[in-house]
Amino acid sequence: MGHPLDNRETKGERRMTRQSRLPAKLRSFARAGLVAGLVAALSGCGGNFNPFNRGGGADEAEPQQRIAATRTEEERETIWDLFENRDDPNVTVGVNKYIWQASLEVLNFLPIESVDPFSGVIVTGFGTPPGGGTAYRATVFVQDPALDARSLKLALVTRAGPVSAQITRQVEDAILTRARQLRIRDAGL
Repeated sequence: MGHPLDNRETKGERRMTRQSRLPAKLRSFARAGLVAGLVAALSGCGGNFNPFNRGGGADEAEPQQRIAATRTEEERETIWDLFENRDDPNVTVGVNKYIWQASLEVLNFLPIESVDPFSGVIVTGFGTPPGGGTAYRATVFVQDPALDARSLKLALVTRAGPVSAQITRQVEDAILTRARQLRIRDAGL
């Protein structure tokens, strides 16, 4: 037998080896997780690989011709393409400029609360028209680039509630008439 301190040292050495094994196991587990994560991230960079199509059947005849027909040159292919500014800002706006301008002109007595020309929404606060006694609030939604009645959605309310469909239709007609006048004026230039 040896000295009792020698026995302690061997137990301490055993503890140290157990402790040193634990971080090594965690490190190897972390490495495996890192490798799996990198493989998963890089697998998105591959081509048109479809692991579910093992061959046979009607899917085999369609591949490249149909895919080539549906692809456009402007299609984004990698994650880095998201950070490029390829979009033309004049094309992305789907709002008719004449209806937009006419809405602002016809409803100019209402205070504007928010305007979003990209989605085509104008929200106003309560205001009284000239010569009128009732306060109105309007929400205008221009949803199409065509100069058409279907492009304009209007919601009018008073402090007492929604207005009649007839009054809403009259205001829509006034907006569309003004939009046509603006378009005719621009065509004359």
